Amino acid sequence: MFWKKKEATVEIEPKEEKLPGTKGVPDIVGRHIVVQLKREPDWVWRLKSVERKRANGAKSFDIRVFDEIEADSKRVKVKDYLSLEGHPELVLYEGWYDKDAMTVHLEEKRAVNVDVPIFTEAEIRQKVEALSEPGSTVFFYLAGSPATGGPLGRGAAVVELNPDQKGKKYIVYAADVEGMEPVGKGRRLFDTDNAKQVASYIKEAHHKPRY
Repeated sequence: MFWKKKEATVEIEPKEEKLPGTKGVPDIVGRHIVVQLKREPDWVWRLKSVERKRANGAKSFDIRVFDEIEADSKRVKVKDYLSLEGHPELVLYEGWYDKDAMTVHLEEKRAVNVDVPIFTEAEIRQKVEALSEPGSTVFFYLAGSPATGGPLGRGAAVVELNPDQKGKKYIVYAADVEGMEPVGKGRRLFDTDNAKQVASYIKEAHHKPRY
């Protein structure tokens, strides 16, 4: 009698679902942050989000909201929802939303002051001219510069009164911003004796972000 050899069974592990990449904040979530949480619209709509499907609904997603410019300034590449597991300090809002039920549940993980004043050119010049101690500085948030971070997105201009009183009177830098403070003085841009030139240069990039 011949016995038929029993074929070995092979267990196939379920394939992991690929998580979607970074995208803008979904409309339903963005409106919730603006209307319910009373945040500045220009700031909200430049934020980014990552998400993953929830088990209890085809249109229900876990979501994390973050500032891509801040992540870049810290050299963190956010590819998907799990990328932020090791960087909780970058998460501004976390929770879930359901497209069918039009429901949003978010927790603010870190408060950011984005209601910053925008100064006129005359006000910028006045603050620059008020520098009196060698080495003293004043800074202004920027929406356009080689720097990153900050409430306007592109770091800050730092103006220093020349510390050794040799050469030009003012030194202008572009600095990254972490939280609400410049990271050092940053990249040196130019020197000048003219406070009006400083104010004019800064004002070109000192404005609300334009989208």
